Amino acid sequence: MKENEITDKIIGCAIKVHSNLGPGLLESAYKECLYFELVKSGLTVEKEKPLPLIYEEVKMDCGYRIDLLVENCVVIEIKSVEAINDIHVAQVLTYLKLSKCRIGLLMNFNVVKLKDGIKRLIHGY
Repeated sequence: MKENEITDKIIGCAIKVHSNLGPGLLESAYKECLYFELVKSGLTVEKEKPLPLIYEEVKMDCGYRIDLLVENCVVIEIKSVEAINDIHVAQVLTYLKLSKCRIGLLMNFNVVKLKDGIKRLIHGY
């Protein structure tokens, strides 16, 4: 499956979750429900995937965790905040760099329409 097909499927599942739950819940609730929907749709998903930092060829566990990693190529960072800001974007870009993934989805579920809370980010190699 191509990255665009994967992200389309992810967004469809996220819209389903948001339609059922609406805004105002904790990030953990959206993460669990989205994980359930993604697995149900047949995608391979890792939840809370540890992301080590490699510094001068030394692997360091600094506590970074990807909310959801789909098909080993799309990073999903889930938020439930008033507004997405630059630090959230920087977080996803860092996760893309460290994981060597190219595509990231930053999803803020605390919006009236989920399409207004999704940012697709690309890290070029």
